[in-house]
Amino acid sequence: MKTLGAKITLSAELRKLIEVRLEQTLKGIEDTMTKIIEKQELNPKALQQELKSLEETFNIVFQRWNLEILYTLFLKGTIGFGELKKVLGVNSRTLSDKLKMFTKHGYLKRDVVHGPPLRVRYALTANGKNTVLLALPLLYYSSAIDVALNPKQS
Repeated sequence: MKTLGAKITLSAELRKLIEVRLEQTLKGIEDTMTKIIEKQELNPKALQQELKSLEETFNIVFQRWNLEILYTLFLKGTIGFGELKKVLGVNSRTLSDKLKMFTKHGYLKRDVVHGPPLRVRYALTANGKNTVLLALPLLYYSSAIDVALNPKQS
């Protein structure tokens, strides 16, 4: 399996489709935010408080290994601890800590399959799946900016 850190090459047609969808999504978000700000008369202080509530999610998602774990679960569906460890090449302690944290925050569902041997399998919850899907455009967008700024490296 390719590592998640590897560059994903897209055909020109697929890249254009993603860019069009991304542009539509960003425009939709902008329109929605404009309406919310107008209707609720959100001032900078209130907006700052709202953004602060998102900080924990960003801190969780963008820590080392976390996106790789989420995307592996997204691609594989349900997967056991050992297989996940093997695919990612991460040490047991780190993976265990990350999986506990994701489960605690509602991104993963942990299923114990009674033995022998006892197995633990993990799958994304709806919240975890949505987080992956929302992070994809961010990653794509930042990657597109990087390519535009450094065309010789792509």
